[in-house]
Amino acid sequence: MNIAMIGTGYVGLVSAACLAEFGFSVTCVDKNPSIITRLKAGEVTIFEPGLDDIVARNHREGRLLFSDDLASGVRQADVVFLAVGTPSRRGDGEADLQYIEAAADEVADVMKEGVVIVIKSTVMVGTNARIRARIRARRPGVDFSIVSNPEFLREGSAIEDFMRPDRVVVGVEDERGRDTMRRVYRPLSLRRTPLFITSLENAELIKYAANAFLAMKVSFINQVADLCEKVGGDVQDVAQAMGMDRRIGSLFLHAGPGFGGSCFPKDTRAFAASGRRYGAPQALIENVITGNEQRKQAMAERVIAAAREAKSQTVAVFGVTFKPNTDDVRESPALDIIAALSAAGFAVRAHDPEGMEAAGALLPGVHWCSSPYEAAEGAGVSVILTEWNAYRALDLKKLKRLMNGNILMDLRNIYKPEDLAGSGLDYRSIGRPLVK
Repeated sequence: MNIAMIGTGYVGLVSAACLAEFGFSVTCVDKNPSIITRLKAGEVTIFEPGLDDIVARNHREGRLLFSDDLASGVRQADVVFLAVGTPSRRGDGEADLQYIEAAADEVADVMKEGVVIVIKSTVMVGTNARIRARIRARRPGVDFSIVSNPEFLREGSAIEDFMRPDRVVVGVEDERGRDTMRRVYRPLSLRRTPLFITSLENAELIKYAANAFLAMKVSFINQVADLCEKVGGDVQDVAQAMGMDRRIGSLFLHAGPGFGGSCFPKDTRAFAASGRRYGAPQALIENVITGNEQRKQAMAERVIAAAREAKSQTVAVFGVTFKPNTDDVRESPALDIIAALSAAGFAVRAHDPEGMEAAGALLPGVHWCSSPYEAAEGAGVSVILTEWNAYRALDLKKLKRLMNGNILMDLRNIYKPEDLAGSGLDYRSIGRPLVK
């Protein structure tokens, strides 16, 4: 089976590499020739643990190819995956479909008879049917199938998520699409991975509903953290006990400065927009969107207040990516917090193991440092914004010596209050009692 993957972002490149690992012949297509040149040279263009090895191996063994010529990649493909971006559209929050529509048009022009076109991108309900009609109008009389196969890959653990998923969701409308996707994911049957086959519309809704629900869990525990701070509770104990209830589960119950990344902000906006479009308002998710923006602003104000308390004009920031083990800074809470600090007149010294290049283009004026200790030099406040492992075992006494103040704000709760005993630092976390 020959597979073409249109798009080499997180979803496209990870999916293509993993499908090649299954033994399929996969051609990755991207319109940016510099990306293709780098991939052919063995340079993986995104940071994802383990991806460089799997890409190099399958490229070396001839199963994973790269091309900037869509026609050559698609013409002989039995299955074509569309994995291009669907960013939020300005104004209404709906997904911008211009890139997937353009890709579908190009695929339609060169696809062979009987091809199965799989939409991997996250799209609003009704998009698969819309793309199907668009392709039919462009190539009348050419037989093809359309399939919805939303991704559930977490940045930082995307390969594991592809190889060992909780389930694979497939929306189909004919037997050819159903049988083809069973062949594509047959290697996962050895692990008895559920292949959930449903309609196109259900598959589209499942993706948005799942992400919206997880985002709601994050916002909920952040509000619980606020209450804990008012009444002397400890949000980590509360969350741990909640998570022991199998009806709730422990994942996504970690208080912090708000959610970010390429999925939750975009997908909650699109899900809410779909509700408005079809007259079925998603009021809970509308509140989650508003609450998350307020959360980031509240955390920025908390850091600003601490810096003023420390009588310092310099703040050290540890972490700018929206989560660890990725170089993705899209809609990271750190961007909002750092921007607010700069707007308030504070100098920001920042470090991140992988995200400084991407963040640097978005945050002019920030002094980027080679280590958290360099960032802390002369700072009145140091603030942990991303829970990288590199920050979990800091030399706290050294940190104190380098700073000209003593406030450590841990907005990810990666330390326990007792860890700070004897450090001389004024430790402030989220949803827990203050420790000085």
